Amino acid sequence: MKMTAKFEEMRHGSIWLIALRTSLLFIVICGIAYPLASTGLAQLIFPDQANGSMVKDGSGRTVGSELIGQTFTDPSYFQGRISSIDNNGAASGSNNYSPSNPELLKRVKESIAQWEKENPKVPISELPIDLITNSGSGLDPDITPASAEAQIPRISALRHIPGEQLQQLVKKSIEGRDLGVFGEKRVNVLKLNLALKELAGE
Repeated sequence: MKMTAKFEEMRHGSIWLIALRTSLLFIVICGIAYPLASTGLAQLIFPDQANGSMVKDGSGRTVGSELIGQTFTDPSYFQGRISSIDNNGAASGSNNYSPSNPELLKRVKESIAQWEKENPKVPISELPIDLITNSGSGLDPDITPASAEAQIPRISALRHIPGEQLQQLVKKSIEGRDLGVFGEKRVNVLKLNLALKELAGE
């Protein structure tokens, strides 16, 4: 009886020791080795993406990420999509209003009125829909080429830059579909505005 009790005590002790060793092993593998290996591999193969796809201006100063939209309120710059979270990158999402929601209707009407005020040369019928709608994440950094082109008359008038030059600037800034198949052609607003500043000699 005493031998049996001793054996049971030793067996339970061994089980706890095995469990402890296994837990420590997986902590080292999954909590330390794997994150270090995956981070190191990402830095080696995709250093720009691993560091947030940061964008620098002409002086080498980091001005943002090409993955997160920024709000440009100055009408002399190209403007991106509306964001319900101020494009600060701290969170993502939208209000998810239904088409009949009064708050959504109010915001859309205000956006249209603002567009008509700042773009008197562009008919409301030519206003691209993505300039008055929020993206699902609220962080969309891109607009359609049509949305960039629709803003050319306003920027041309404010900056006294010929529309043809701005047209060429937009054309050079168009990014194609991913792998030639996924998504649509798009223009990164931050990159476009940096190119605009360079064109203007700022």
